[in-house]
Amino acid sequence: MGITTEEIYFKPSLRVINDAQISQIHAATLEVLERTGIKMTHPEGLEILEEAGAKVTGNRVRIPSWMVEDAIASAPHRMVLGNQKGERTVFLEKDNSYFGPSLDCIDYMDPKTHERVRFTSEHVKATAALCDGLDRFDWCMIIGMADDKPPDIADRVVVRNTLQYCEKPLVFCCKDTNSVKDIYEMGLLLCGGKENFDKAPCLVHYSEPISPLLYYDPAVDKIIFCSEKSIPLINFPAPQACGSAPATFAGTIVQGSAESLSGLVLHQLVNPGAPFIYGAFTTIMDMKTTIFSYGATELSLMTGAMAQMAQHYKLPFFGTAGATDSKFCDAQAGAEVALQCLTSAAVGSGLVHDCSSWMDHGSLVSPEFMVLTHDIVDSIHHFMKGIPITKETLALDVIDKVGPGGHYLTEKHTMDNFRQIKYSELFDRSIYAKWEEAGSKKFEERLQALTLKKMAEHQPRPLSKEIIKELDRMQASWK
Repeated sequence: MGITTEEIYFKPSLRVINDAQISQIHAATLEVLERTGIKMTHPEGLEILEEAGAKVTGNRVRIPSWMVEDAIASAPHRMVLGNQKGERTVFLEKDNSYFGPSLDCIDYMDPKTHERVRFTSEHVKATAALCDGLDRFDWCMIIGMADDKPPDIADRVVVRNTLQYCEKPLVFCCKDTNSVKDIYEMGLLLCGGKENFDKAPCLVHYSEPISPLLYYDPAVDKIIFCSEKSIPLINFPAPQACGSAPATFAGTIVQGSAESLSGLVLHQLVNPGAPFIYGAFTTIMDMKTTIFSYGATELSLMTGAMAQMAQHYKLPFFGTAGATDSKFCDAQAGAEVALQCLTSAAVGSGLVHDCSSWMDHGSLVSPEFMVLTHDIVDSIHHFMKGIPITKETLALDVIDKVGPGGHYLTEKHTMDNFRQIKYSELFDRSIYAKWEEAGSKKFEERLQALTLKKMAEHQPRPLSKEIIKELDRMQASWK
């Protein structure tokens, strides 16, 4: 075989379940929805499902398998998200992966003092701006809560501040449909109207059924509203093995899949073809501590299986990686993040959330953790490029030129290609003497310095005075 003149490329990949297992999980998911069903008390939701063919007895809804299959077939098999300028930046299809932070944390760790305080609207601005400046994060979330704002409007204030300080596509959650309407109005303002929004939505709504198999009324309201307006919707339960889901991993995956797909059925009945994102936060209850674990190895294993189910259904997927149960940016945090992010990228986990901000099992945001996770994601980005094979990369001519016993330091080929190597701003490769000369800074000190540097240097794109004035008017009207 001769040497190729074209690039041969292979993307590193991972599979945690095989085709036979996928078929069994799918069949079991259909059985759960048809045999056990879901609980729902929402009158309109019940009416829509019953009229379409579901079997409704009181507040129990059993969904025939053909309704599930029809919903999967009618939902879009790809989705493109855009930033506020209308640039199409996130392509949710096949096994693509795009990393972003998390949402709704209640505490903030100050990167200067390492003091742990309640998360406020000012912290929203700081973390949104940091996310905006970290280029390996392709999208953003409403990273923390606004403890300093009235509870009735805090969810919208958080979104407003995030949109103002980060122009990347935003995934948000909120308490009710009134909040979704106000947030949608902000999105339309920033992207230039509904026509632009529909071409590449800059907002995605995150909603949750309650495990096991329960929908509360506000969640159903939001499913219906998002479907009607074609606002992309993530329907994302959080089944916890041993607690709110079976102790077995397969059972938790089946229940999580059934919970997400049950929302898809209602969503597609309201507006066939409306954009929907499938997934579940499949993790464990740690039986030693009873916590909902964000750093468990099993989280990555079950998320990988769910990602493969999404690829089987040809549905966009909402994945999970980059979280930790640690309280600090320590070795535990780094190890948990690295495993989660690498496996998510290798299996192809779509819109991967929790990268950078969920510490202490989902309660703490640390800008330093955001910078640490971003560097790990950047390493994974390099890894996922694989090893392209071309005439240039095989380097036969330069190997022959240098010959036995030579070196490549002065070769043009080296100058042309050495920048393909990742050089971290955070991880140190210097010899001990050079490390001492540079100040003997340990990892935690370098991480703190790099975080403060990035927070000081990046300035988000400023919004016009007219848009700021309109956002102020909107906020003043919220109740």
